[in-house]
Amino acid sequence: MAAVISFPCRVLKWFKFALGLLLLPVCGGAAVALWKLLLASGRADTTWVMMLAGAGCWVVIFFMLPKPMWIYVFGHELTHAIWAWLFGGEVKRMKVTSKGGHVVVTKSNFLIALAPYFFPLYAALVLLVFVSGHLIWDWHSYLIAFHLFLGATYAFHVTLTAYILQTRQSDITEHGYLFSATIIFLGNALVLLLGLPWLTAETNLTTVLHWWWDGVMALVQFGQGLLPQQP
Repeated sequence: MAAVISFPCRVLKWFKFALGLLLLPVCGGAAVALWKLLLASGRADTTWVMMLAGAGCWVVIFFMLPKPMWIYVFGHELTHAIWAWLFGGEVKRMKVTSKGGHVVVTKSNFLIALAPYFFPLYAALVLLVFVSGHLIWDWHSYLIAFHLFLGATYAFHVTLTAYILQTRQSDITEHGYLFSATIIFLGNALVLLLGLPWLTAETNLTTVLHWWWDGVMALVQFGQGLLPQQP
């Protein structure tokens, strides 16, 4: 019976591996679009200076002081829970310690499992607080502080996610390394591709999506050129 159960799991893992290969051009196209977006947004000095300052402050804390792992683990497990709620699941139990944690949910899929690695929860909370406050009290004068905290919280997400990925993560191994890597990369890229045009107001979303599509097509054509030609 164990062999019967494990066979579909192996097939599913091979399917995800193949899907991960197919997603590589999409990842490459996202990288090209992100590079073009960064170049086009370079003129937004008032935004970038404070975001980079916030990110720099966090990087100094990351390397010089003890890492706040409980805060990260709490956000990690809460992200699992939030995405489970979004997909109609329920949270039965959640445990958080500085050495790790877990959450028990009634529904799971690859997005719920991998969400903490690409969804910057604390940066999203900073954004939510600022947007809400701006709509109610007109927080335009707090834009500098908003960009500072946004840069710091996004750097928090990137550095600590990279840090924990140095150890074996069951969320990753469950879905396969290649498939998980492509989803995590695309998730992080999508956050930036959607967020930076709104923050910098230098490029519109339609242009960004066009860059992405062109990048994917260029990589697909390059790959086709490497295939043996029919006589």
